[in-house]
Amino acid sequence: MKNFAVATLLATFPFVGSAQLGGLVNKVKNKVNQRVDQKVDAAIDKGLDKAEGKPTTTTVSSTPAPAGNTIVADEPVVKSTSKFDFIAGSTIFYYENFEQEALGELPTGWNTNGTGEITTLDKYPGKWLRVHHPFTYLTANKAEFSENYTIEFDIILQLKNNGWMYPQVSFGLFSSGTETNTANDFLKDYDKYGAVTALFSPGEFKSSKVVLKSYVDGRGFFTGEPKTIPELEQWYGRPVHMAIQVQKERFRMWANEVKIFDIPKGVPLNYVMNQLQIRIHSTNYNDSQYGIYISNIKMAKGLPDTRHKLIDEGKFSTTSILFDVNAATLKPESYGTIKEVAGILNEYKEVRIKITGHTDSDGNDKDNLQLSQKRGEAVKTALVNEYGIDGSRIETDGKGEAEPVADNKTKEGKAANRRIEMKVIK
Repeated sequence: MKNFAVATLLATFPFVGSAQLGGLVNKVKNKVNQRVDQKVDAAIDKGLDKAEGKPTTTTVSSTPAPAGNTIVADEPVVKSTSKFDFIAGSTIFYYENFEQEALGELPTGWNTNGTGEITTLDKYPGKWLRVHHPFTYLTANKAEFSENYTIEFDIILQLKNNGWMYPQVSFGLFSSGTETNTANDFLKDYDKYGAVTALFSPGEFKSSKVVLKSYVDGRGFFTGEPKTIPELEQWYGRPVHMAIQVQKERFRMWANEVKIFDIPKGVPLNYVMNQLQIRIHSTNYNDSQYGIYISNIKMAKGLPDTRHKLIDEGKFSTTSILFDVNAATLKPESYGTIKEVAGILNEYKEVRIKITGHTDSDGNDKDNLQLSQKRGEAVKTALVNEYGIDGSRIETDGKGEAEPVADNKTKEGKAANRRIEMKVIK
């Protein structure tokens, strides 16, 4: 059994040179022996506990649940947020959290060459789109991305190793030229005009990799070297926040607080991008053995000019400071903006600000008012505790749903109304 496991693991290292092979064999043997010994010890302990009448503990299975069932995972822990320097675009033009979509159906306006269905997960709030292999998915967005834009979404990779390679997952941005951006042709030939795609290869033992490629008129424009993401496997079974920022040719990408790419000339400028493509590649796993879920897709354009807005105009409003649903707990992706505000306050020591929280119209007025106040306080707390800003320089307030800046009848309008405003005060 041990020899079979060693041979299986060595097969996953096809590019190791002969000079390294001897040391690798020994390392793999030691790792296999440790795993086997751990399982034997666990079995012995369980038997002794039973003989001594001790209660046994139950380990929660990480086997993927079918659509609509429970996903069980440990609570995510954010160890550090100070490195997260992503800042979302200033104007939201597409937002999708599937709250208005029917369970068991493909979202309205989307296209695919396979199947996909809206589901709920009792571990995580909201609705999620479950995607399958070997299929491609196109969003319902109709707007052009412009030169400067950001794309964000949450993804859950519910994966458990049963001997086969995990499915690769790719996220592509492309231009449909003069064609409709949900046309069937783009389910396969998405790169026939302009495109950029990130191909993720999830793995074990810190071997997960991603490679970035871009195309013009079906020909290669940029191909990067595969980059290892050792953190990815730690996030299996829990939401990972993916963030993409494009500034003309420059392409940057984050997974949670980890910056994966910063490519100065990775995006072709021949065409204006206008679509997000999600593709799940082929795998030997069947649907009952894995699950991939997507939600909270946000597209925004424009370059946020925090310094100019706050210092020169005296007022700054942002939708990139985000919170857990119906709570005042800051999401990690909020810290890029908070960090930038802290830098401005540290530079302009005389500036005092008022932070005001705003909500959409969901829920009742009283709860929304209290929630907006708590969210304003949460931002102040982060500035004080994480970045050392003097608390006496910051006041907080909350307006609830009383001062909308967009139509609460649309998903994009609601997302725009859930915002934090900062004003310079004398």
